[in-house]
Amino acid sequence: MSKHRFISRFAGLRALCLGLACSLSLLAMSGCAPMIVGGIVVATGLSVLDRRTTGTQLDDESIETEGMSRLKQRLGDRAHVNIVSYNRQVLLTGEVLSEQDRQIAQQVIASLDNVRNIINELAVLGHSTLTQQSSDVGVTMRVKTSMVDSPDLNAHVVKVVTERGIVYLMGRVTEREADRATDIARRTSGVQKVVRLFEIISEEERLALENPGRKRTAAP
Repeated sequence: MSKHRFISRFAGLRALCLGLACSLSLLAMSGCAPMIVGGIVVATGLSVLDRRTTGTQLDDESIETEGMSRLKQRLGDRAHVNIVSYNRQVLLTGEVLSEQDRQIAQQVIASLDNVRNIINELAVLGHSTLTQQSSDVGVTMRVKTSMVDSPDLNAHVVKVVTERGIVYLMGRVTEREADRATDIARRTSGVQKVVRLFEIISEEERLALENPGRKRTAAP
């Protein structure tokens, strides 16, 4: 094998390894569990670190997928809508061209199975630019990275959504975790506002969720 061909193959292998490393890092920050299939990393929507049950995670994925399909049928390209479902609570963000379209989106999501609550944050505005959308992605990544770097917060239990610089925080967390996550988000560059959509649980509930096989011992 020639030296030139060897260097070329080495460079290609190095690029592949770097790509896989980046993918694993993103999966770790998002809380998703990677699945290895034939040596290739495949992202699965379910997370073993999630405080939702597996059934609820599947319901949330179904709500997002079916919701996007139905909204596309009803509103077509005249709306830019993001759907995030967590524990069957649905957050709608993005832009629509009229108040009527905003209500249509609400009705479409309300018609889906297993939806227990809707937070409609759709704005009646023109579609956000690619620059704005890229900026929002950057904000989300910075917030998640700061949470991962924080030793006193389990970043896997907090879902971060950013729209036009507004950061929405979702998850089943304790009051302490909610306050810590909020503080981190507020200190992150590019964040215009933080909206808390947490489901607050007690410390006892947190311990039970993180240690499902653990039995409580009675006090002597």
